[in-house]
Amino acid sequence: MKKVVFKLVKYIGLFLFALLMYGIVVTLLSFIPVNSYDSRTLIPAQKIEIYLLTNGVHTDIVLPVKNEYFDWSKQVKYIDTKAKDSTAQFMAIGWGDKGFYLETPTWADLKASTALKAATGLSSSALHVTFYKNMKEGVDCKKITIDSNEYKKLIVFINDSFQLNNDNVTKINTEAVYGENDAFYEAKGSYSLFYTCNTWANQALKAANQKAALWTITDSGIFRHYKN
Repeated sequence: MKKVVFKLVKYIGLFLFALLMYGIVVTLLSFIPVNSYDSRTLIPAQKIEIYLLTNGVHTDIVLPVKNEYFDWSKQVKYIDTKAKDSTAQFMAIGWGDKGFYLETPTWADLKASTALKAATGLSSSALHVTFYKNMKEGVDCKKITIDSNEYKKLIVFINDSFQLNNDNVTKINTEAVYGENDAFYEAKGSYSLFYTCNTWANQALKAANQKAALWTITDSGIFRHYKN
């Protein structure tokens, strides 16, 4: 009996130690900056405004619906959304666990099975697209000015996150939308403790040569690099 108790205590101790080390690594790496992009050197013709948007947990990348470089309204079929409003100027896009997106409208709806699959990378992922008429800067919304070359790199990164079917993005037919102007699409990759929705957003910023954390799983790990 003592041996069983000893082993149980040992395993619990190892588990708690692993959680502690995970927390330390997550925190430290999010403080290490990468890239030092300076938009002040851009000429007006090069400037493209994008935004970082957070709900306090999850980060979206916000882009112009269309410009001379890409028309997202054709890519994600904006006319399929409920409102069918073509006046939107911006498109927010985020990547995440499909189960969380579609089955967990609130934290009260979270199932143990959904959380386990998400934590271990056993479930599939989705891209969530929301259209906005305008964006307002604030604590939860940061404007970034990038040039056309970096914007093109961002387009490539995002497009590569879609799961394609005959070269077309795959819209998820679901009632689990958060408003009248959003939709879900099948995505590549799996959510896990080491690659979250915020890790994806951070990687998108890296792809576009923008300020980002060396690695982060949280929205604060991204936004701390955009305080000024």
